[in-house]
Amino acid sequence: MDVLNEKTADSAVARTVTIHSMKLAPEPFKLIDSGKKTVEMRLYDEKRRSVMPGDIIRFTNIEDGRTLFVRVKEICVFPSFEKLYGYFDHAELGYGGENKNTASPEDMYVYYTRENEKKYGAAGIRIEKI
Repeated sequence: MDVLNEKTADSAVARTVTIHSMKLAPEPFKLIDSGKKTVEMRLYDEKRRSVMPGDIIRFTNIEDGRTLFVRVKEICVFPSFEKLYGYFDHAELGYGGENKNTASPEDMYVYYTRENEKKYGAAGIRIEKI
């Protein structure tokens, strides 16, 4: 696993904070908005490779167009969603209450293909709502 975080980022070099836009289904949007989900899971594709600790992500709810903003605290890169799920506490990923024990990397294949997972790997983006 590779980790990029604010503590390891070279603070001697000034850089511009970038605002990234990403879409979210209603349930993960609600969980991030409430503070219950603090790690967003994505492919580590070209778009996510440009996200750095300290950057801002504007999430847009695909159902109603609402938006929320978060700051990126850390990016953890894994070869697969299976490794990602094994590393993080499932509550951080948005699984709580009744569904905490049902957390599965299989859930990510609703959004991504296994082929793309093998090609890009997976990223756990630790965030905080701002």
